[in-house]
Amino acid sequence: MWNCSCCKLGLFGIKGSLLHGGKLKDPGWLNKHAAEYLEEFKQAQEHLSVPPWQSNGNVWRPPPQSLFKLNFDATIFKESNSSGFSAIIQNEQGEVMAALSTIGPTVTCSEEAETMACRKTLEFAVDAGFSKLVVEGDNANVMRAVSSSTPNMSMLGNVIDDIQFLLCGLRRASTSRIKRGGNRVAYVLARHTNEL
Repeated sequence: MWNCSCCKLGLFGIKGSLLHGGKLKDPGWLNKHAAEYLEEFKQAQEHLSVPPWQSNGNVWRPPPQSLFKLNFDATIFKESNSSGFSAIIQNEQGEVMAALSTIGPTVTCSEEAETMACRKTLEFAVDAGFSKLVVEGDNANVMRAVSSSTPNMSMLGNVIDDIQFLLCGLRRASTSRIKRGGNRVAYVLARHTNEL
């Protein structure tokens, strides 16, 4: 009966090699390469993973289980008279599920840019099929307005209404403000929209 010990003993003329893909391969060679590929895979996973969560408010923290976190940001490019919006959606393990980086319209101030970015990125999340979201932005005024139940009478009131309407259409939603350090990925994505 043929088995690995027969190969090692040199029976059937194979002399310690296995046939794979039309070529004889030594089992030691195969084991060595499998170990190398496994190590390469582990190293790649370490580079892709999000760093460990820290307790201060300057670091991104994962959403509760079964929810996704939408971080958004905006930037203004004065030289080109435009803005840039970005979003990143991550699961509870920090894995990126979707991302957006797009050029926005001309805006008058950072609060307008952040409000427009919130609406655009929330529309993106809904279109991508996300229905359970924690929405985080780093502009305190925008996040306060979005979370408020009081009608917003500012020039951005209609946009705030749109955002609240989108949030109400989700199965589960919450909003919060995060410091710039915890919103770093969205910030960097927004800065790169000028290159689009």
